[in-house]
Amino acid sequence: MKKILKLVLVILLVVACRVNALEPTNEFYVNDYANVLSEETKEFIQNNSVDLASSTTAQIVVVTVPNLGGKSVEEYSTQVFRDFGIGDKEKNNGLLILLAIEERKSRIEVGYGLEGILPDGKTGRIQDEYMIPYYKNDNFDEGILNGYKALFKEVSASYNFDNSNITPVAGENDNVNDEFIEFIIFLICIKFLYTLVILSIDLGTVKNKIKHFLILETWTIILTIISYIGLEDLGQIVIMFGTVFNIGAVLTNASSSSGGGLYHSSGHSSNSGFSGGYSGGFSGGGGSSGGGGSSRSF
Repeated sequence: MKKILKLVLVILLVVACRVNALEPTNEFYVNDYANVLSEETKEFIQNNSVDLASSTTAQIVVVTVPNLGGKSVEEYSTQVFRDFGIGDKEKNNGLLILLAIEERKSRIEVGYGLEGILPDGKTGRIQDEYMIPYYKNDNFDEGILNGYKALFKEVSASYNFDNSNITPVAGENDNVNDEFIEFIIFLICIKFLYTLVILSIDLGTVKNKIKHFLILETWTIILTIISYIGLEDLGQIVIMFGTVFNIGAVLTNASSSSGGGLYHSSGHSSNSGFSGGYSGGFSGGGGSSGGGGSSRSF
C-alpha cells in the first residue's frame, strides 16, 4: 500500500511540474504569452531567428509572460532556457529575452557559448538603452523589437552573418539606472566608514592622512566607473576586498606611528596575504545557461 501511495505522489508531482512548465509555441522563437507583441514584430523576430539558427546554430528566443508565478526573474528565465533547450547542445549558443508584465521585470539570459561576446555588463547596457525606456512607457512591442535587434547584431556579427538590415533604435532614457544609484549609495556609506576610521586613529602626520584620503578618492573614482559601465557585481566585490585591505593598512600605519598602538607586540611580526528541445514546429538544440546575463526592473 505504501508503495502505491509513493507512486501516486510521484505521478502527481510530475504532473504538477508539467502543468507549471512553460511550453514553447510551434514558432519557438516567439512566445508572446502576455499578448503584447504586434504581428509585424513577431514575424520579424521569427524570420530573422530562423535564418540565424539555420546558418550558425545560434538561437535567439523571445518570451513574454503575464507574471513569474512567484519565482524570481533569474530562476524563471533559467528554467525556461533549459526547458526550451535554447541553442546548440555542444556550443550552448542560445539567448533568451524574457519580459514579465506584472512584476515589471526584464532579463536577458545568455548561454555559455555567447558569454564572451555578451558579458553581463553589455546585456545590461542593451536593456538600459534599447528596452527599458520603452518598457517604462508600457511600449513593450518597441522595447522587445529594439532589444532583439541590438542583440541580433551582436550575435550575428560574431558569426560573420549579414545583419545590414537590422538597425536598433535607442529609447529616450532620462533616468539613471536604479542599480547604479544603489551602488553609489553603497559606496558613500563605505566612504563614510573609511573616513571615520582615518579620523579616529593616529596616523602620525598630516601627510599620511592626506595620502590615505587620496587613495580613497582614487579608489572611489575607479569603482564608480566600474559601476557605470554595468559591472556592479565586480564593483561590489572589489569594494569589499578594498575596504578590508585599506582599513588594515591604515591600522597598521597607526600602529607603527604610535610605537605599538592597537597591535603592539615585542615579538616578531609577519604579514599574510590575505534539456531540451520541443518536438513540435521549430525547437531548441538542447543548449543550457549557467545564469549569465542581466536583469532589470522598470
